Amino acid sequence: MNAFLRFNRGMLGMPVPWRLWLLVLVALNALAPMFFLPRVEAVATLGAMVLSMGLMILLTHWSGFSRLLGLGHIAWIPLLIFLWTQLGSAPASDLFGLWIRAVIVLDAVSLVIDASDVVRWLTGDRDETVEFAPGPSP
Repeated sequence: MNAFLRFNRGMLGMPVPWRLWLLVLVALNALAPMFFLPRVEAVATLGAMVLSMGLMILLTHWSGFSRLLGLGHIAWIPLLIFLWTQLGSAPASDLFGLWIRAVIVLDAVSLVIDASDVVRWLTGDRDETVEFAPGPSP
């Protein structure tokens, strides 16, 4: 429970542009798929999002709110490969096809950022990435 709270405190402590970016990612990967259920692409996207959130909470428990959290999106790699293979049956002229394309583009950008963060963590940048207010630590 403490890792869950620390993870959420970390997200809320990020600079506003990063919080907006995260809001877009959550909207595309957790909220938008609800409109396309029971399509397998929507189920896969929701599953990858749930897995990613669980991994990031575990990583927060292990390393704090650090750059290692980028590893939590590793489930997006097979998701993006799968969604790419589905583009032929999802024309860009409808909302479903546009959603899949948006997920592919924005999640791929996120993976590039995540990879950079993980490399930085591996090379020694292991500090927390947000400042936590003084007081009891969760």
